[in-house]
Amino acid sequence: MSGPQDDSGATLRQASRRKGSFARTAQAVAWSFFGVRKSVEYERDVNEINPVHVVIAGVAGVLLFIGVLLVLVRWVIGSGVAV
Repeated sequence: MSGPQDDSGATLRQASRRKGSFARTAQAVAWSFFGVRKSVEYERDVNEINPVHVVIAGVAGVLLFIGVLLVLVRWVIGSGVAV
């Protein structure tokens, strides 16, 4: 069985072997949360960062964001401002 699906699997395996640093990936994910990115930086990220790192950093970023929101809500409710 050969075809486009085999090519995408090979491309994903090749991309997951990239040696981009996790710190660089975390920075790219953080900028993506704000929706601000230069096209030159985006192109560099696409070619350098590991997609597995992107998924891990994205999940960690979402969990951090939810945690900050929960702390903020508890603080506002506990301070009596929301009464």
